[in-house]
Formats: sequence, structure tokens, C-alpha cells
Amino acid sequence: MTFTTAAEGLPRPTAEPFRLRRTFAIISHPDAGKTTLTERLLAAAGAIQQAGMVRGKSGTRSTRSDWMEMEQQRGISITSSVMTFEYDGLTLNLLDTPGHSDFSEDTYRTLTAVDAAIMVIDAAKGIESQTLKLFEVCRLRDIPIITFINKIDREGLAPLDLIDEIQDKLALDLTPALWPIGQGVDFGGYIDLVEKRVLNPLGKPIAEFEALDDLLDVQELVDNPTFLTALETLEMARAMLPEFDLETFQQGHLSPVLFGSALKGISVAELLRALGDWGPEPRPQPALPSPIAPDEKKVSGFVFKVQANMDANHRDRIAFVRLCSGTFTRGMRLKNVRSGKDMAVSNPMFFFGNNRELAEEAVAGDIVGIPNHGTLSVGDTLTEGANINVTGIPNFAPEIIRRVRLTDHMKTKQMAKALSDLSEEGVTQVFRRMMGSDWIVGVVGQLQLEVLASRVAKEYGVPIAFEPLGFEVARWVESDDPEELKRFIAAQKTNMAEDRAGAPVFLAQNSWWADRAKQDWPKIRFLTTKERH
Repeated sequence: MTFTTAAEGLPRPTAEPFRLRRTFAIISHPDAGKTTLTERLLAAAGAIQQAGMVRGKSGTRSTRSDWMEMEQQRGISITSSVMTFEYDGLTLNLLDTPGHSDFSEDTYRTLTAVDAAIMVIDAAKGIESQTLKLFEVCRLRDIPIITFINKIDREGLAPLDLIDEIQDKLALDLTPALWPIGQGVDFGGYIDLVEKRVLNPLGKPIAEFEALDDLLDVQELVDNPTFLTALETLEMARAMLPEFDLETFQQGHLSPVLFGSALKGISVAELLRALGDWGPEPRPQPALPSPIAPDEKKVSGFVFKVQANMDANHRDRIAFVRLCSGTFTRGMRLKNVRSGKDMAVSNPMFFFGNNRELAEEAVAGDIVGIPNHGTLSVGDTLTEGANINVTGIPNFAPEIIRRVRLTDHMKTKQMAKALSDLSEEGVTQVFRRMMGSDWIVGVVGQLQLEVLASRVAKEYGVPIAFEPLGFEVARWVESDDPEELKRFIAAQKTNMAEDRAGAPVFLAQNSWWADRAKQDWPKIRFLTTKERH
């Protein structure tokens, strides 16, 4: 089994700047260890002094990636944050995504901005529902995946059983890169098939080898029955699994597997090495009229996330832009293709969690934050003038629909601004009834409502509550026959609303009524997803 490393290719410093970018996300089910792994990766790269504490320029320490107050209270990630850091001559852009399923929309859109992903799996639980959903999103875009099976220092499923389950449920070819020697209380280190060495649990080398059979000559290992069992299962895995192939991996069809423990830092350095050596440089971005190649000279990028009030003292509003091509410089003017208007980008930022610094220059693959006051929304494409639209950034139909109840009617304007600002982030959707003055919010999960109420109260000083509206289903409606769409809207006036862009939305009491409307109006399309422009 042959693994390609950076040392076998051209020296990295000779490459064009964009080829030195690795932009990736970490995906997992809640509690699989994603945030812990994020911190360990940053520590392994020297970007933080210790897990959980970011090293600032002045030497002071600040919080890690989960900077929002509710995240810190609940111990979960509910927003996507960006960490840009250096490692081995590369610039790595880590997009730390929400693990909680209620925030899967934010994660989906974040995945449109990455070129690779690390899939974290709990060794005791195997493939869980949210992991499966996020993997399917990666598959839609052929995103290369490195699999990190976490918590190997605890009791869990056997390595071969885990591999069988992953291959079965994901229909994804796997190949071992790091193999554990025992697990739980018997965990005794790991076999590194890339560097061809055996390491103890602390990462200290025990032996080196050219072929696995060489290890049978190492008495210290042969005397250990746990090692002999690990070697036997590894040989079985190699016999039934394909060899590593860099091109197949970068096409998204083969995933190298590493076993480790994020909490104890086991195999984290090797995971970082795998990302640097095998992770793809920026890839072409789907767009109309044609995909955007990263080596195109003109600057282009798209907004995949908007975050309001990252700095509550300044009521700021940041659009996170993934650069697709060209060399961006601070102060240049870019065209918002949706509005047709140019904007001067005077204070672009690079991020490290909630820390930020001015971005004087950025290239394809980089993530740049652009402060703005409502001029940029999720899905917007920015260019040096070309009329290009990045595609594949959708809205999803909400699964929970509620009327917003304002407890202080003197604050109607503040509430309207709060809902508008937070809807532009792309997580909470806001609708207005075509008849009446109700404000309606649509979310994927209950936790989103709690976050929305908390943020509106804390950031805008407006206490709100939610109440059932009598609708369970929302669908965007469109038709190739404009007159038929007008007739439908007129006939369903009491069940109609508009989204923040003015697109018509049909609200149904339940799925039965939604299906009935489809039957009665065959020329109308009822959409569960809608492209953001």
C-alpha cells in the first residue's frame, strides 16, 4: 500500500499561492468529538497554546471556536466559525460547522465553501443519523473525505466492524492509514502505514518497518498479544480493502481511515499531516454560465454565510466570502451580481474564531469576512465585473412554522429589524402573510427557535415568543404559466405568504393538504428547496 506525501512532490514554496490553500470542514454527529478535534488540530499546528485557548497576538488567551454565549452554556456548536492558520508551508482554512441537526442548513451551506472534509465517527456508536446526512451533502459535491474514528481509547466497536458499517451505510470505499493496537483499556498505540512505523499511545515511535512482516522480528511487539491481534486484523483489512490512490480520494470516492482520540491527542498530528499532503487545492466552483476555475485571473467569490452581531458592542454584520478565483486586495471594488451594484471592500478580515485581522490580500480558497450593512446576503456572487452566478446554495423548506408574538408592541420596528437581520444569516427564515400582518418564522428544529428568541432579546432588546399558527408545511410555489400561478395565489390567499425575497410560499395545515394542493394544481410546482440568489 503506497501513500503519497508532500516530500515526494514539488517543494511547496514554488507553488502559486492558491495551490497552498487547504479549505476544509469537520463533520460529525453531536458528541462525536468534533469541537475537541478542532482544538487539537489547532494545537498540533501551533495555532493555539493549549486545547480550548486561542493564542492572541499580545499573548493573551481568548475563547475557542464556540464563541456564542449559548454555545458555551450548552456545550454545542450552533454556528459555523472560521479558523485560518498556517501549517507546514500551507494556509489552512478550517470551517467549524454546527453538529446539531437543528442547524443542518448552516452546515450544508458551509460545505459549499470547502474542498475537503474530515468525518468524525464515535468508535462506540458508528455511523449516526447526522453523520449520514452530512456525508450525503459531501457526496452531492464529490467532496473528498478523511475518516477519523474517534475515542479509540474507550470501549467500542471493533475496527473491522466499524469499517464494514461505514462501507455498508455510506457505500464509500475505505483504506486504512492508521490502525489501532487494541482499544479501550487495552489500547497500546497504533500502526502508521504512511510513515511505516509503530507508535505508543503517547505518539513515541517503537519500531519502523518496510513490510508489516518485519514487525514480527521486534520482540517487544511479538510478546504483546494485543499487538498480534491488531496485526492480524490489519492484514485482513488490507486484503479486503483497496489501496490508497490520491486521485480517487480527491474525486471523493475513497476515504483514508485514521483511528485516534481527539481528547488525548492520539493520531491528531497524523491527521493534520494527511490533510496537508492529500487534501486538494481549491477546486472549480459550480456556477452559471460555467464553473469558475481557481486559476482564473479575475476575482470572484460567493457569500455562504452572514453573521450578525459577532461583536455585540459594534452591532457588526459580517458576510463570509469564499474566494473562487483571482487575487483579492484590500480596497478593490467588487460587483454584487444580484444587485448589479459595485462595492468597495475597505476592511476585509481573516478570522480565527471571534478574533480577526485585516486581510490585505487573499486568493482562491481563502475565506474573507466583509463587514456590511445589509448589502450582502447568503448566495450573493461577487466579481470584478463578470455576470457569474455561483450555484448550489439552497434554502430548505422549514419543518417548524410559528407566529412571532411581540410582548412589547412599542418595539415593532426593532422586532422587524431583528428578524430581517437574522434571516439574512440564512438559518432562520422569515415570512409575511399576504393577508394580515403576522410575522412568521420557519426553522428546521426547535433549538433554532430558542436561539432566535435569545439573540433577539440579547442583541436587540426585544422580548419575543412563538405560538402555533395552524400550519405544518411550507412550500415555495412556481409555474411555467404565470397566469396559473396568479390564479393559485388568488384561490389560496389565506394560505399564502412571501419570503424575504418576495417569493410566494404556500402554507398547508399538514402534509395531506399539501399533497391535495399538488393534485388540484398540476401546473404548479411545490418546492422543498429553492436556490438562493
